[in-house]
Amino acid sequence: MSRYKKNVKELEFESIPRLMWKYFLPAFASVIIHSLYNIVDRIFIGQGIGALALSGLSAVFPIMIIMIAFGMLIGMGAGVRVSLNLGKQNFNRAEKVLGNAFVMMIIIALFITILGFVIKRPLLHFFGVGEATFNYADDYLSIILLGSGFNIIGYSLNNIIRSEGNAKTAMISIFIAAGLNLILDPLFIFIFNMGVKGAAIATVISQFLLFCWVIIHFLSKRSVVRLKLKNFKLQSSIVWHILTVGFAPFSMQMASSVVFGTFNVQLVKYGGDIAVGVMGIIMSVAMLMVMSVIAINMAAQPIIGFNYGAKNYQRVRQTLQIGLISATVISFVGFAISQLFPEAIIKLFNSSDEQLLDIGVSGLRTFLMALPIVGFQIITGNYFQAIGKAGIAAFISLMRQVIILLPLLFLLPQHYGLTGVWISGPISDTLSAAVVSVFLIKEMSRLNALCS
Repeated sequence: MSRYKKNVKELEFESIPRLMWKYFLPAFASVIIHSLYNIVDRIFIGQGIGALALSGLSAVFPIMIIMIAFGMLIGMGAGVRVSLNLGKQNFNRAEKVLGNAFVMMIIIALFITILGFVIKRPLLHFFGVGEATFNYADDYLSIILLGSGFNIIGYSLNNIIRSEGNAKTAMISIFIAAGLNLILDPLFIFIFNMGVKGAAIATVISQFLLFCWVIIHFLSKRSVVRLKLKNFKLQSSIVWHILTVGFAPFSMQMASSVVFGTFNVQLVKYGGDIAVGVMGIIMSVAMLMVMSVIAINMAAQPIIGFNYGAKNYQRVRQTLQIGLISATVISFVGFAISQLFPEAIIKLFNSSDEQLLDIGVSGLRTFLMALPIVGFQIITGNYFQAIGKAGIAAFISLMRQVIILLPLLFLLPQHYGLTGVWISGPISDTLSAAVVSVFLIKEMSRLNALCS
Protein backbone atom coordinates (compact mmCIF):
# COMPACT_ATOMS: atom_id res chain seq x y z
CA MET A 1 0.00 0.00 0.00
CA SER A 2 2.94 2.36 0.68
CA ARG A 3 4.10 1.99 -2.93
CA TYR A 4 0.59 2.78 -4.09
CA LYS A 5 0.34 5.92 -1.93
CA LYS A 6 3.77 7.16 -2.93
CA ASN A 7 3.22 6.89 -6.70
CA VAL A 8 -0.44 7.68 -7.30
CA LYS A 9 -1.57 10.00 -4.52
CA GLU A 10 -0.60 12.97 -6.66
CA LEU A 11 -3.05 11.79 -9.36
CA GLU A 12 -5.88 12.52 -6.95
CA PHE A 13 -4.73 15.76 -5.30
CA GLU A 14 -2.02 17.53 -7.32
CA SER A 15 -2.93 20.60 -9.38
CA ILE A 16 -3.93 19.43 -12.88
CA PRO A 17 -1.81 21.98 -14.84
CA ARG A 18 1.22 21.19 -12.69
CA LEU A 19 0.59 17.45 -12.95
CA MET A 20 0.11 17.61 -16.71
CA TRP A 21 3.36 19.55 -17.08
CA LYS A 22 5.19 17.12 -14.80
CA TYR A 23 4.00 14.12 -16.85
CA PHE A 24 4.28 15.86 -20.21
CA LEU A 25 7.96 16.78 -20.04
CA PRO A 26 9.33 13.23 -19.70
CA ALA A 27 6.71 11.88 -22.12
CA PHE A 28 7.57 14.57 -24.68
CA ALA A 29 11.28 13.95 -24.31
CA SER A 30 10.83 10.21 -24.73
CA VAL A 31 8.55 10.31 -27.79
CA ILE A 32 10.63 12.97 -29.53
CA ILE A 33 13.81 11.01 -28.97
CA HIS A 34 12.00 7.86 -30.13
CA SER A 35 10.81 9.69 -33.25
CA LEU A 36 14.23 11.17 -33.88
CA TYR A 37 16.02 7.87 -33.94
CA ASN A 38 13.63 6.67 -36.67
CA ILE A 39 14.10 9.95 -38.51
CA VAL A 40 17.88 9.84 -38.09
CA ASP A 41 17.87 6.45 -39.84
CA ARG A 42 16.29 8.16 -42.85
CA ILE A 43 18.68 11.11 -42.73
CA PHE A 44 21.79 8.93 -42.56
CA ILE A 45 20.52 6.62 -45.29
CA GLY A 46 19.32 9.45 -47.52
CA GLN A 47 22.55 11.43 -47.21
CA GLY A 48 24.96 8.49 -47.07
CA ILE A 49 23.46 6.01 -49.54
CA GLY A 50 21.00 7.90 -51.73
CA ALA A 51 17.39 8.72 -52.57
CA LEU A 52 16.49 5.18 -53.68
CA ALA A 53 17.73 3.71 -50.40
CA LEU A 54 15.62 6.32 -48.61
CA SER A 55 12.63 5.19 -50.67
CA GLY A 56 13.32 1.54 -49.78
CA LEU A 57 13.38 2.33 -46.09
CA SER A 58 10.20 4.42 -46.42
CA ALA A 59 8.48 1.49 -48.14
CA VAL A 60 9.18 -0.72 -45.10
CA PHE A 61 7.53 1.82 -42.81
CA PRO A 62 3.99 0.32 -43.09
CA ILE A 63 5.34 -3.06 -41.93
CA MET A 64 7.08 -1.48 -38.95
CA ILE A 65 3.80 0.24 -38.07
CA ILE A 66 2.20 -3.21 -37.83
CA MET A 67 4.76 -4.16 -35.17
CA ILE A 68 4.05 -0.94 -33.28
CA ALA A 69 0.31 -1.67 -33.56
CA PHE A 70 0.67 -4.96 -31.70
CA GLY A 71 2.79 -3.24 -29.09
CA MET A 72 0.00 -0.69 -28.60
CA LEU A 73 -2.67 -3.40 -28.51
CA ILE A 74 -1.14 -4.89 -25.39
CA GLY A 75 0.86 -2.01 -23.94
CA MET A 76 -1.79 0.69 -24.10
CA GLY A 77 -4.65 -1.69 -23.34
CA ALA A 78 -2.86 -2.96 -20.24
CA GLY A 79 -1.70 0.56 -19.34
CA VAL A 80 -5.25 1.91 -19.22
CA ARG A 81 -6.40 -1.07 -17.13
CA VAL A 82 -3.50 -0.61 -14.72
CA SER A 83 -4.39 3.09 -14.27
CA LEU A 84 -8.08 2.34 -13.75
CA ASN A 85 -7.33 -0.37 -11.19
CA LEU A 86 -4.90 1.85 -9.30
CA GLY A 87 -7.62 4.53 -9.26
CA LYS A 88 -9.94 1.99 -7.63
CA GLN A 89 -7.08 0.98 -5.27
CA ASN A 90 -7.26 -2.57 -6.62
CA PHE A 91 -3.51 -3.18 -6.46
CA ASN A 92 -3.58 -6.97 -6.91
CA ARG A 93 -5.75 -6.71 -10.02
CA ALA A 94 -3.30 -4.21 -11.52
CA GLU A 95 -0.43 -6.69 -11.07
CA LYS A 96 -2.47 -9.46 -12.65
CA VAL A 97 -3.04 -7.20 -15.66
CA LEU A 98 0.73 -6.72 -15.96
CA GLY A 99 1.45 -10.47 -15.71
CA ASN A 100 -1.18 -11.40 -18.29
CA ALA A 101 -0.03 -8.61 -20.59
CA PHE A 102 3.57 -9.83 -20.49
CA VAL A 103 2.59 -13.34 -21.57
CA MET A 104 0.45 -11.91 -24.36
CA MET A 105 3.41 -9.82 -25.55
CA ILE A 106 5.62 -12.90 -25.82
CA ILE A 107 3.01 -14.85 -27.79
CA ILE A 108 2.37 -11.99 -30.20
CA ALA A 109 6.10 -11.27 -30.66
CA LEU A 110 6.79 -14.87 -31.68
CA PHE A 111 3.81 -14.85 -34.04
CA ILE A 112 4.90 -11.62 -35.73
CA THR A 113 8.49 -12.78 -36.19
CA ILE A 114 7.62 -16.16 -37.72
CA LEU A 115 4.81 -14.86 -39.92
CA GLY A 116 6.93 -11.92 -41.03
CA PHE A 117 9.62 -14.16 -42.51
CA VAL A 118 7.06 -16.44 -44.15
CA ILE A 119 5.27 -13.65 -46.03
CA LYS A 120 8.10 -11.11 -46.26
CA ARG A 121 8.49 -11.01 -50.05
CA PRO A 122 4.78 -10.76 -50.98
CA LEU A 123 4.30 -8.29 -48.12
CA LEU A 124 6.96 -5.95 -49.52
CA HIS A 125 5.39 -6.11 -52.98
CA PHE A 126 1.92 -5.55 -51.48
CA PHE A 127 3.12 -2.36 -49.78
CA GLY A 128 4.43 -0.94 -53.03
CA VAL A 129 8.15 -1.75 -52.97
CA GLY A 130 9.47 -1.34 -56.52
CA GLU A 131 12.24 -3.31 -58.21
CA ALA A 132 14.72 -0.45 -57.84
CA THR A 133 14.24 -0.33 -54.06
CA PHE A 134 13.48 -3.99 -53.27
CA ASN A 135 16.97 -5.04 -52.14
CA TYR A 136 17.25 -2.06 -49.79
CA ALA A 137 13.84 -2.80 -48.27
CA ASP A 138 14.47 -6.55 -48.00
CA ASP A 139 17.85 -6.13 -46.29
CA TYR A 140 16.43 -3.71 -43.73
CA LEU A 141 13.25 -5.67 -42.97
CA SER A 142 15.01 -9.03 -42.53
CA ILE A 143 17.08 -7.67 -39.66
CA ILE A 144 14.23 -5.69 -38.12
CA LEU A 145 12.08 -8.84 -38.01
CA LEU A 146 14.76 -10.63 -35.98
CA GLY A 147 14.44 -7.97 -33.31
CA SER A 148 10.68 -7.49 -33.49
CA GLY A 149 10.15 -9.28 -30.17
CA PHE A 150 12.42 -6.85 -28.35
CA ASN A 151 10.59 -3.96 -30.00
CA ILE A 152 7.07 -5.16 -29.14
CA ILE A 153 7.81 -6.17 -25.54
CA GLY A 154 10.02 -3.17 -24.80
CA TYR A 155 7.53 -0.67 -26.19
CA SER A 156 4.55 -2.30 -24.45
CA LEU A 157 6.13 -2.57 -21.02
CA ASN A 158 7.47 0.98 -21.21
CA ASN A 159 3.93 2.23 -21.74
CA ILE A 160 2.81 0.39 -18.59
CA ILE A 161 5.69 2.01 -16.68
CA ARG A 162 4.22 5.38 -17.64
CA SER A 163 0.69 4.29 -16.73
CA GLU A 164 1.73 3.31 -13.21
CA GLY A 165 2.93 6.89 -12.66
CA ASN A 166 6.67 6.37 -13.34
CA ALA A 167 6.88 8.83 -16.24
CA LYS A 168 10.52 9.70 -15.55
CA THR A 169 11.60 6.06 -15.74
CA ALA A 170 9.72 5.66 -19.03
CA MET A 171 11.57 8.70 -20.38
CA ILE A 172 14.95 7.34 -19.31
CA SER A 173 14.13 4.05 -21.04
CA ILE A 174 13.68 5.74 -24.40
CA PHE A 175 16.70 7.99 -23.86
CA ILE A 176 18.94 4.99 -23.33
CA ALA A 177 17.68 3.09 -26.37
CA ALA A 178 17.55 6.08 -28.69
CA GLY A 179 20.91 7.39 -27.54
CA LEU A 180 22.56 4.08 -28.35
CA ASN A 181 20.89 4.01 -31.77
CA LEU A 182 22.12 7.52 -32.57
CA ILE A 183 25.66 6.43 -31.76
CA LEU A 184 25.54 3.11 -33.63
CA ASP A 185 23.82 4.42 -36.79
CA PRO A 186 26.75 6.41 -38.21
CA LEU A 187 29.19 3.79 -36.94
CA PHE A 188 27.55 0.90 -38.84
CA ILE A 189 26.49 2.91 -41.91
CA PHE A 190 29.61 4.99 -42.54
CA ILE A 191 32.55 3.51 -40.60
CA PHE A 192 31.73 -0.17 -41.25
CA ASN A 193 30.12 0.56 -44.66
CA MET A 194 27.11 -1.67 -43.87
CA GLY A 195 24.48 0.56 -45.52
CA VAL A 196 20.84 -0.14 -44.69
CA LYS A 197 21.84 -3.35 -42.90
CA GLY A 198 23.89 -1.26 -40.52
CA ALA A 199 20.94 1.01 -39.79
CA ALA A 200 18.76 -2.02 -39.05
CA ILE A 201 21.37 -3.64 -36.78
CA ALA A 202 21.74 -0.39 -34.83
CA THR A 203 17.96 -0.27 -34.35
CA VAL A 204 17.71 -3.88 -33.14
CA ILE A 205 20.56 -3.48 -30.65
CA SER A 206 18.89 -0.39 -29.19
CA GLN A 207 15.56 -2.24 -28.96
CA PHE A 208 17.26 -5.10 -27.11
CA LEU A 209 18.67 -2.66 -24.58
CA LEU A 210 15.19 -1.18 -24.02
CA PHE A 211 13.80 -4.70 -23.56
CA CYS A 212 16.37 -5.49 -20.85
CA TRP A 213 15.83 -2.17 -19.09
CA VAL A 214 12.04 -2.46 -18.74
CA ILE A 215 12.21 -6.10 -17.59
CA ILE A 216 14.65 -5.10 -14.84
CA HIS A 217 12.32 -2.27 -13.79
CA PHE A 218 9.31 -4.54 -13.27
CA LEU A 219 11.41 -6.96 -11.23
CA SER A 220 12.72 -4.19 -8.98
CA LYS A 221 11.36 -2.21 -6.06
CA ARG A 222 11.14 0.90 -8.24
CA SER A 223 7.94 -0.36 -9.89
CA VAL A 224 4.45 0.23 -8.53
CA VAL A 225 3.20 -3.04 -10.00
CA ARG A 226 5.61 -5.98 -10.08
CA LEU A 227 6.15 -8.70 -12.65
CA LYS A 228 5.38 -11.95 -10.77
CA LEU A 229 5.31 -15.51 -12.04
CA LYS A 230 2.01 -16.25 -10.29
CA ASN A 231 0.27 -13.67 -12.51
CA PHE A 232 1.44 -15.25 -15.79
CA LYS A 233 -1.57 -17.57 -16.01
CA LEU A 234 -3.89 -16.02 -18.57
CA GLN A 235 -7.36 -15.08 -17.35
CA SER A 236 -9.99 -14.61 -20.02
CA SER A 237 -11.56 -11.55 -18.37
CA ILE A 238 -8.22 -9.74 -18.09
CA VAL A 239 -7.18 -10.67 -21.63
CA TRP A 240 -10.52 -9.43 -22.93
CA HIS A 241 -10.28 -6.14 -21.04
CA ILE A 242 -6.75 -5.51 -22.35
CA LEU A 243 -7.73 -6.28 -25.94
CA THR A 244 -10.94 -4.22 -25.91
CA VAL A 245 -9.20 -1.10 -24.63
CA GLY A 246 -6.07 -1.66 -26.70
CA PHE A 247 -8.08 -2.22 -29.88
CA ALA A 248 -8.50 1.52 -30.51
CA PRO A 249 -4.78 2.37 -30.81
CA PHE A 250 -4.19 -1.01 -32.47
CA SER A 251 -6.81 -0.35 -35.11
CA MET A 252 -5.42 3.14 -35.64
CA GLN A 253 -1.93 1.81 -36.27
CA MET A 254 -3.12 -1.07 -38.46
CA ALA A 255 -5.18 1.40 -40.43
CA SER A 256 -2.09 3.57 -40.76
CA SER A 257 -0.19 0.61 -42.15
CA VAL A 258 -2.84 -0.09 -44.77
CA VAL A 259 -3.05 3.59 -45.66
CA PHE A 260 0.70 4.05 -45.95
CA GLY A 261 0.90 0.91 -48.06
CA THR A 262 -1.82 2.30 -50.32
CA PHE A 263 0.06 5.59 -50.46
CA ASN A 264 3.18 3.72 -51.59
CA VAL A 265 1.32 1.90 -54.36
CA GLN A 266 -0.30 5.11 -55.63
CA LEU A 267 2.91 7.09 -55.30
CA VAL A 268 4.89 4.56 -57.34
CA LYS A 269 2.10 4.56 -59.95
CA TYR A 270 1.76 8.34 -60.29
CA GLY A 271 5.15 9.66 -59.13
CA GLY A 272 7.71 6.83 -59.23
CA ASP A 273 10.00 5.42 -56.51
CA ILE A 274 11.30 8.89 -55.58
CA ALA A 275 7.77 9.94 -54.56
CA VAL A 276 7.80 7.13 -51.97
CA GLY A 277 10.95 8.66 -50.50
CA VAL A 278 9.17 12.02 -50.35
CA MET A 279 6.33 10.44 -48.40
CA GLY A 280 8.89 9.03 -45.98
CA ILE A 281 10.14 12.57 -45.37
CA ILE A 282 6.61 13.92 -44.98
CA MET A 283 5.79 11.19 -42.50
CA SER A 284 8.93 12.05 -40.54
CA VAL A 285 7.81 15.68 -40.25
CA ALA A 286 4.23 14.70 -39.40
CA MET A 287 5.53 12.16 -36.87
CA LEU A 288 7.26 14.89 -34.86
CA MET A 289 4.01 16.84 -34.58
CA VAL A 290 1.81 13.81 -33.94
CA MET A 291 4.20 12.35 -31.37
CA SER A 292 4.24 15.71 -29.57
CA VAL A 293 0.46 15.46 -29.30
CA ILE A 294 0.76 11.83 -28.25
CA ALA A 295 3.05 13.03 -25.44
CA ILE A 296 0.07 15.07 -24.21
CA ASN A 297 -1.99 11.88 -24.39
CA MET A 298 0.65 10.04 -22.39
CA ALA A 299 0.56 12.75 -19.74
CA ALA A 300 -3.23 12.86 -19.66
CA GLN A 301 -3.99 9.12 -19.80
CA PRO A 302 -3.03 8.13 -16.22
CA ILE A 303 -4.66 11.31 -14.85
CA ILE A 304 -7.91 10.74 -16.75
CA GLY A 305 -7.93 6.98 -16.12
CA PHE A 306 -7.28 7.30 -12.38
CA ASN A 307 -9.75 10.12 -11.75
CA TYR A 308 -12.46 8.65 -13.95
CA GLY A 309 -12.13 5.41 -11.96
CA ALA A 310 -12.26 7.46 -8.73
CA LYS A 311 -15.24 9.50 -10.08
CA ASN A 312 -13.37 12.81 -9.80
CA TYR A 313 -15.01 14.17 -12.93
CA GLN A 314 -13.92 17.79 -12.51
CA ARG A 315 -10.28 16.71 -12.74
CA VAL A 316 -11.13 14.60 -15.79
CA ARG A 317 -12.75 17.58 -17.52
CA GLN A 318 -9.89 19.94 -16.70
CA THR A 319 -7.31 17.46 -17.99
CA LEU A 320 -9.23 17.04 -21.25
CA GLN A 321 -9.50 20.82 -21.73
CA ILE A 322 -5.79 21.38 -21.19
CA GLY A 323 -5.00 18.57 -23.59
CA LEU A 324 -7.20 20.01 -26.34
CA ILE A 325 -5.69 23.49 -26.08
CA SER A 326 -2.11 22.22 -25.96
CA ALA A 327 -2.58 19.89 -28.93
CA THR A 328 -4.06 22.69 -31.04
CA VAL A 329 -1.09 24.96 -30.31
CA ILE A 330 1.38 22.23 -31.27
CA SER A 331 -0.56 21.54 -34.47
CA PHE A 332 -0.39 25.19 -35.52
CA VAL A 333 3.37 25.30 -34.87
CA GLY A 334 3.92 22.17 -36.99
CA PHE A 335 1.79 23.65 -39.76
CA ALA A 336 3.76 26.92 -39.80
CA ILE A 337 7.12 25.17 -40.00
CA SER A 338 6.02 22.85 -42.82
CA GLN A 339 4.66 25.73 -44.89
CA LEU A 340 7.54 28.16 -44.34
CA PHE A 341 10.57 25.87 -44.63
CA PRO A 342 9.72 22.92 -46.93
CA GLU A 343 12.94 23.13 -48.98
CA ALA A 344 15.18 23.10 -45.90
CA ILE A 345 13.29 20.07 -44.55
CA ILE A 346 13.74 18.08 -47.78
CA LYS A 347 17.44 18.95 -47.99
CA LEU A 348 17.96 17.71 -44.45
CA PHE A 349 17.26 14.18 -45.72
CA ASN A 350 18.98 14.46 -49.11
CA SER A 351 20.71 17.55 -50.46
CA SER A 352 21.77 16.30 -53.90
CA ASP A 353 18.70 14.84 -55.65
CA GLU A 354 16.85 17.59 -57.54
CA GLN A 355 13.86 15.37 -58.38
CA LEU A 356 13.38 14.56 -54.68
CA LEU A 357 13.48 18.29 -53.89
CA ASP A 358 11.01 19.27 -56.63
CA ILE A 359 8.44 16.64 -55.70
CA GLY A 360 9.07 17.06 -51.99
CA VAL A 361 8.44 20.78 -51.58
CA SER A 362 5.04 20.62 -53.26
CA GLY A 363 4.06 17.36 -51.57
CA LEU A 364 5.05 18.52 -48.09
CA ARG A 365 3.12 21.76 -48.27
CA THR A 366 0.01 20.16 -49.77
CA PHE A 367 -0.21 17.07 -47.60
CA LEU A 368 0.20 18.97 -44.32
CA MET A 369 -2.26 21.79 -45.06
CA ALA A 370 -4.79 20.62 -42.47
CA LEU A 371 -2.36 20.07 -39.58
CA PRO A 372 -4.03 22.69 -37.33
CA ILE A 373 -7.19 20.54 -37.00
CA VAL A 374 -5.46 17.21 -36.43
CA GLY A 375 -4.30 17.66 -32.82
CA PHE A 376 -7.70 17.89 -31.14
CA GLN A 377 -8.85 14.74 -32.96
CA ILE A 378 -5.97 12.73 -31.49
CA ILE A 379 -6.69 14.04 -27.99
CA THR A 380 -10.40 13.24 -28.27
CA GLY A 381 -9.72 9.67 -29.37
CA ASN A 382 -7.29 9.16 -26.51
CA TYR A 383 -9.81 10.52 -24.01
CA PHE A 384 -12.42 7.92 -24.95
CA GLN A 385 -9.76 5.23 -24.78
CA ALA A 386 -8.62 6.39 -21.32
CA ILE A 387 -12.15 6.15 -19.87
CA GLY A 388 -12.63 2.67 -21.33
CA LYS A 389 -14.94 3.57 -24.25
CA ALA A 390 -12.93 1.61 -26.78
CA GLY A 391 -15.64 1.51 -29.45
CA ILE A 392 -15.85 5.27 -29.84
CA ALA A 393 -12.07 5.63 -29.72
CA ALA A 394 -11.66 3.01 -32.44
CA PHE A 395 -14.30 4.66 -34.64
CA ILE A 396 -12.62 8.07 -34.35
CA SER A 397 -9.28 6.54 -35.29
CA LEU A 398 -10.60 4.44 -38.18
CA MET A 399 -12.77 7.22 -39.60
CA ARG A 400 -9.91 9.58 -40.30
CA GLN A 401 -7.41 7.00 -41.51
CA VAL A 402 -9.59 4.45 -43.28
CA ILE A 403 -13.24 5.29 -43.77
CA ILE A 404 -12.59 8.67 -45.38
CA LEU A 405 -8.96 8.58 -46.50
CA LEU A 406 -8.77 5.26 -48.35
CA PRO A 407 -11.57 6.01 -50.85
CA LEU A 408 -9.98 9.39 -51.53
CA LEU A 409 -6.64 7.71 -52.24
CA PHE A 410 -8.23 5.62 -54.96
CA LEU A 411 -10.50 8.31 -56.44
CA LEU A 412 -8.51 11.55 -56.47
CA PRO A 413 -5.31 10.35 -58.22
CA GLN A 414 -7.41 9.15 -61.17
CA HIS A 415 -8.34 12.77 -61.85
CA TYR A 416 -5.42 14.77 -60.43
CA GLY A 417 -2.47 12.35 -60.62
CA LEU A 418 0.25 12.82 -57.97
CA THR A 419 -1.48 15.97 -56.69
CA GLY A 420 -4.53 13.82 -55.97
CA VAL A 421 -2.42 11.64 -53.68
CA TRP A 422 -1.19 14.66 -51.74
CA ILE A 423 -4.57 16.41 -51.31
CA SER A 424 -6.31 13.26 -50.02
CA GLY A 425 -4.70 13.83 -46.60
CA PRO A 426 -5.98 17.33 -45.80
CA ILE A 427 -9.45 16.60 -47.22
CA SER A 428 -9.74 13.53 -44.97
CA ASP A 429 -8.52 15.50 -41.94
CA THR A 430 -11.09 18.23 -42.55
CA LEU A 431 -14.07 15.91 -42.97
CA SER A 432 -13.17 13.79 -39.94
CA ALA A 433 -12.67 16.92 -37.81
CA ALA A 434 -16.33 17.79 -38.31
CA VAL A 435 -17.47 14.37 -37.07
CA VAL A 436 -15.06 14.29 -34.10
CA SER A 437 -16.34 17.71 -33.05
CA VAL A 438 -19.82 16.24 -32.59
CA PHE A 439 -18.53 13.49 -30.27
CA LEU A 440 -16.43 16.00 -28.32
CA ILE A 441 -19.27 18.48 -27.79
CA LYS A 442 -21.60 15.73 -26.54
CA GLU A 443 -18.95 14.36 -24.16
CA MET A 444 -18.15 17.81 -22.75
CA SER A 445 -21.86 18.28 -22.06
CA ARG A 446 -21.95 14.94 -20.24
CA LEU A 447 -18.88 15.84 -18.16
CA ASN A 448 -20.40 19.22 -17.29
CA ALA A 449 -23.53 17.45 -16.05
CA LEU A 450 -21.49 15.03 -13.95
CA CYS A 451 -19.52 17.92 -12.44
CA SER A 452 -22.59 19.99 -11.52
